[in-house]
Amino acid sequence: MHRVWNFSAGPAALPTEVLLQVQEELLDWQGAGCSVMEMSHRGKEFTGIIEAAEADLRELLDIPADYKVLFLQGGATLQFAQVPMNLLAGLADEQSADYIVTGAWSKKALQEARRIGQVRQAASVEVKGEVADGFTRLPRAGELDLDPDAAYLHVCTNETIHGVELHDDAALAAWVPAGVPLVADMSSHILSRPLALRHYGLIYAGAQKNIGPAGLTLVIVRQDLLGRAPAGIPTLMDYQVMAENGSMLNTPPTFAIYVAGLVFQWLKRQGGLAAMQAINREKAALLYAAIDASQGFYQNPVAADCRSFMNIPFTLARPGLDAEFLAQARAAGLLGLKGHKSVGGVRASLYNAMPLDGVRALVHFMNDFAARHP
Repeated sequence: MHRVWNFSAGPAALPTEVLLQVQEELLDWQGAGCSVMEMSHRGKEFTGIIEAAEADLRELLDIPADYKVLFLQGGATLQFAQVPMNLLAGLADEQSADYIVTGAWSKKALQEARRIGQVRQAASVEVKGEVADGFTRLPRAGELDLDPDAAYLHVCTNETIHGVELHDDAALAAWVPAGVPLVADMSSHILSRPLALRHYGLIYAGAQKNIGPAGLTLVIVRQDLLGRAPAGIPTLMDYQVMAENGSMLNTPPTFAIYVAGLVFQWLKRQGGLAAMQAINREKAALLYAAIDASQGFYQNPVAADCRSFMNIPFTLARPGLDAEFLAQARAAGLLGLKGHKSVGGVRASLYNAMPLDGVRALVHFMNDFAARHP
């Protein structure tokens, strides 16, 4: 079954196989007599769903026993505040957190954290005036100004808008001063490759890219980082309270958790994250090769060693062709290619649910479009 090729950055495409199972179970989940959307989150049916989802996620990411998995709401944007509320707000006034700014989302995270406590910009690669927002690479070691006593170091490991990705967990961890927890926003590439989770104290991710429908947020946090929130924060914002209540202090996003669990099962059937990494690299290599071989008709500004495998922005040599390119792409069944409003141009998101054939279709269209506009 083929619908269209959906390159949207999020909410993004879900595996067709998963959507067909959702369709089949929509009115009556496995003989329960009702939809997952209608069942009690405290009943045995949903308890089994959320427990299975966590078990499959732990298997996929090889999550150690001393890490808690939280199924929360509010998106990654709420985590911009919830992280400092839990890891910074309860500390002495002179202690701060470090933020590395590599694109729009880490910049927003820094700005939000400043509303909660003392934070430092430990590095930024933004260059004004060269390109829109100027994020085209990762910082180099000599550009980092890290505090050895920081409450934590925050990074966004894949910048969805600018297409900049940190590929090597170990190399990133080598930047971090001893004893400083590494916190990462992994919203747009979690589950796209194996993850060395031990390098991180906490990771978080909005679901609507590689996990499931919008409305669910994953937080995976090392147990020793729980219990640091001050008494004054809202109860729902306290990681420890949510962990103690199995993510169900209040009603969780039940349907989104159910669909995420189906996606986890689908990933296991594909061969797990090592298999996904191989296909994701093949997809990205195919599209980057088309861009680089276009003799400047298409251009990607990101340094080659920092290019994202998930989100590939590019521009046309003649910006006036953008509207025509997008309209013709849509007519050809290639959707969701418009670049983010802050940078314009074109962006193709190659999340796990995008098959290789979809990327081939995009490359074929790009080559044809360029040939028709010499």
